[in-house]
Amino acid sequence: MSQGRSIRLFLVDGTPNGLLTAEIMNWTGHALTGPRSKLPELVQRPECARTGIYFLIGPDPDNAIRPLVYIGESDDVAKRLKQHNRPEDQGGKDFWEKVCLITSKDQNLTKAHVKYLESQLIALAKQSGRCGLMNGTAHDYTMLPESDQADMAFFSEQIRTILPVLGFDFLRERQKVSATLVEQKTAQEAPVFFEMELPKHGITARAREVDGDFVVLAGSKARNGWVSSSDYTSYRPLYQQLTADGVLVPDESGNVRFAQDQIFSSPSAAAAVVSGRSANGRLVWIERQTGKPYGLWQSELVDLQTVDQEQINPS
Repeated sequence: MSQGRSIRLFLVDGTPNGLLTAEIMNWTGHALTGPRSKLPELVQRPECARTGIYFLIGPDPDNAIRPLVYIGESDDVAKRLKQHNRPEDQGGKDFWEKVCLITSKDQNLTKAHVKYLESQLIALAKQSGRCGLMNGTAHDYTMLPESDQADMAFFSEQIRTILPVLGFDFLRERQKVSATLVEQKTAQEAPVFFEMELPKHGITARAREVDGDFVVLAGSKARNGWVSSSDYTSYRPLYQQLTADGVLVPDESGNVRFAQDQIFSSPSAAAAVVSGRSANGRLVWIERQTGKPYGLWQSELVDLQTVDQEQINPS
């Protein structure tokens, strides 16, 4: 079981949509993030005058399910952000709407450190497949002593921990389902699987919940195309994007299958893609061992936890 972590968040101007700082206990790193509209205030912050890594994040007009991201480094982050804020025909970047920069509270990050971190984080972003990278040719910077590389590996892991808390998922690992299964087998816990069937179309899909994500497993089947045209609100763009990305590939049965594990925001999003139309995931996903719909299974699990807590702490 993973250990808990303490993260300190601070609303710099007291508003949830303004500047925000974040720190992890016993980590020398410091995160500062905010919308592009707050750039005049952000570049005045002392963190921006330090050596650090920064991320520019914006929507991808050609991809509904992942952002565009640029990863950079600088000895003077404020100067670089001002350059990126110029019009595109003057060397700036138009796509970004948010910025996040990572510096060190003890100011021990050097130019060599951040160049190494930039190289490693770009590689991790490519592996995750959760964003469209706006970086050009990435350099493979490895000119660090072995001890410094170990320090930067730890620093990188803290960055990957703190970014999702700030709403940025593009560095989160995709290949974590198999690792979780191994951990559960080691702990002798029974893995919980959910299944969804469309017997008329010969479709069976399997899924798991991992770290709060609903993950449809590779090899699961889905309808060959979005079949509903009357849904008021649907996951049609998501289905189309997964097809374009090669996650959904043709299958010999005439349907499509998941070529890899795919993370969804909810059981209903996963059910809609499998069905090719809107579907209530809390009803159609069935917990394999009990045969209960996801919603009922989850409700009983919550009730069980409540009963256990009452037995531990009787009133």
